[in-house]
Amino acid sequence: MARLAAFLRAINVGGHTVTMDDLRTLFRAQGFGSVETFIASGNVVFDTRAAAGRALERRIADRLAASLGYEVATFVRTGDEVRAVAGHEPFTAEERARAGALVVGFLAEPLAPAGRKALMDLRTDIDDFEVRGREVFWLCRRKQNESTFSNAVFERVVKARATFRSTTTVVRLAAKYFG
Repeated sequence: MARLAAFLRAINVGGHTVTMDDLRTLFRAQGFGSVETFIASGNVVFDTRAAAGRALERRIADRLAASLGYEVATFVRTGDEVRAVAGHEPFTAEERARAGALVVGFLAEPLAPAGRKALMDLRTDIDDFEVRGREVFWLCRRKQNESTFSNAVFERVVKARATFRSTTTVVRLAAKYFG
């Protein structure tokens, strides 16, 4: 059995409210074991015999859409991948310390060169980005609500689906479940 983490988009945002009990039930109904949720923003840790990858992401997303009535983009990572994201230190220590927010976006696939260029074209005096594999790190030098960047902007401009989490959330999740 592998222990995996699913990062779900559109859970408890934009009018889509799902209790964590219901979310755990939906995952258990798919045959996953030891299902736990971490904070109420669509982070699910579970055990499975299925291999992590696009097929598993599609399976989860399809079942969630059928049950909830709307699309739930799903991004699955192994414990090693979650630990790698949690341990990565993008930008300088000084930039991270002074940032209003440091956020990681989970993607299904690494960005193509055109997507990477489109993302880097979004850099401003407030926002900077680093791309690393299937993750995008966003450094917001002020409060996030002072930025013009958002998940919706990312998806429209870069033409890739993503879900974003605070790096603090990912570090805490990694320590608790993949320590």
